[in-house]
Amino acid sequence: MEGNSTNLDAAIESLLNVEKQMRLAGDVAGTRKAAIDIVELCYKAGAWKTLNDQIVVLSKRRGQLKQAITAMVQKAMEYIDLTPDMDTRIELIKTLSSVSAGKIYVEIERARLIKRLAKIKEEQGQIDEAADLMQEVAVETFGSMAKTEKIAFILEQVRLCLDRQDYVRAQILSRKISPRVFDADPSKEKKKPKEGDNIVQEAPAEIPSLLELKRIYYELMIRYYSHNNDYLEICRCYKSIYEIPSIKEDPSKWIPVLRKICWYLVLAPHDPMQSSLLNATLEDKNLSEIPNFRLLLKQLVTMEVIQWTSLWEFFKDEYTNEKNFLGGALGDKAAEDLKLRIIEHNILVVSKYYSRITLKRLADLLCLSLQEAEKHLSDMVNSKSLIAKIDRPMGVVCFRTAQDSNGILNSWAANLEKLLDLVEKSCHQIHKETMIHKAVLKA
Repeated sequence: MEGNSTNLDAAIESLLNVEKQMRLAGDVAGTRKAAIDIVELCYKAGAWKTLNDQIVVLSKRRGQLKQAITAMVQKAMEYIDLTPDMDTRIELIKTLSSVSAGKIYVEIERARLIKRLAKIKEEQGQIDEAADLMQEVAVETFGSMAKTEKIAFILEQVRLCLDRQDYVRAQILSRKISPRVFDADPSKEKKKPKEGDNIVQEAPAEIPSLLELKRIYYELMIRYYSHNNDYLEICRCYKSIYEIPSIKEDPSKWIPVLRKICWYLVLAPHDPMQSSLLNATLEDKNLSEIPNFRLLLKQLVTMEVIQWTSLWEFFKDEYTNEKNFLGGALGDKAAEDLKLRIIEHNILVVSKYYSRITLKRLADLLCLSLQEAEKHLSDMVNSKSLIAKIDRPMGVVCFRTAQDSNGILNSWAANLEKLLDLVEKSCHQIHKETMIHKAVLKA
């Protein structure tokens, strides 16, 4: 073994001399070959420590050529999977990443190295270290990295943040990806690079396709929004997943997604965005495959009071199935929220049909106690989804908006205008009829 290491040192020494001559002569190909030969020599001798040392030595030599460093790093990366044990592997990855730190021409290699290291850390259960490592790399600034590889890298950063429950950072990182990226048509993207442009590298084989990345992106966003029960955003994420061709073509895939869209639509508080999504979903022909959900959405757009008890009886099994099926995404909180949405729907319906109603009658219609009815009504007024006033001594709720004198005069003027319009139209019609009949009589 002693003889071997002496031979290795001697061989490296002579190659280093060759490398020096080539470098000083400015011979790119020769310098690159000498650097690669040294790396190969260490690998073949199984001298991993020497390999690490030589990589550092070569990268620090004065006036070292970019091409030589790039070639050396790329060559050494091929040996990562061939290392004898985990410690050697981690050591080699760390050496390579420290050598490539701050060098733009090997930034992609460094990003891949960090990703490898983070994966190892994660497998060892060190989620925090893995997330910290990944956050150091800002791949969105890399000009020559393939688009899909960039997105995959950022998604990995988001996933690690969600795993360590760092929701603020997860949101900041997810903003680096614009959802419009996923709608790009890949066939039109193959434009020839202009002179002087960086040539964009091909993405490695293990990077998923753009549509697969779209699914992963929205699944991560669902995890983020589930943390603060933002039902409408979760619903929109599922809607985007539902539009992916591979899912749209396979009923076994789209039916569960459509069910979730319906559930989260019903759970989302009433607002214009929710209404338009609700109506758009109702027009989806695929809903006929799951008639129960069609019924549920129909009830929400119909201006009629919904009996909570009968509705819950009807949908309880569906809800339990979904709860087990989703792995607890619809928890007990969602059941309470569902009841709340039905109450809100009923209050809106009542406000459409009544301008004044006693609180007792309102509570009867909603199947609630007086206190609960009052509380829910107050909450809706607070959240600006309803205009109402409660006269508590009289026990009367008034849904009319109090108008000032200008408002009243304006509405009178508008009403008069409508009336005069109608009179004018009627006169016109009568005149028309007489003209026709006169003509007939003369004939």
